[in-house]
Amino acid sequence: MARDPLHVEVVAADRQVWSGEAINVIARTVDGDIGILPGHEPVMAVLTPCAVEVVTSDGRSETIAVDGGFISVAHGRVSILSPVATLGHEVGLEEAHKEAAALSTKAYQGQADDKELHRLRILKAQIRAGEAAANQVVG
Repeated sequence: MARDPLHVEVVAADRQVWSGEAINVIARTVDGDIGILPGHEPVMAVLTPCAVEVVTSDGRSETIAVDGGFISVAHGRVSILSPVATLGHEVGLEEAHKEAAALSTKAYQGQADDKELHRLRILKAQIRAGEAAANQVVG
């Protein structure tokens, strides 16, 4: 029995980032990765900075970097709320790689503070989203 697709909305503090129908959503919560398919039981969870993967009803993939927040699933609707969310094609990969490399070095040397470590996690999510978008255009 085929199920209706999920209605997914990704909302940041300043805008609606993405909305559409999907057959799969994968995100990282504080308890680990979660995969959402049509018919999923209701759930609410806290997200970590991550790259959320959305497989649309037509088989395309959209990757969105989020800075933590919440995911809510109920009655075929998936809502992702994050202070900041960035679509993969919006990421400046060169700048993100440079900043991430500098912060990684600082973290490796034990000199990064909590704010810098958080920024590094966000940059890694943005890089993953940006690379996924670039691979879709090329591949």
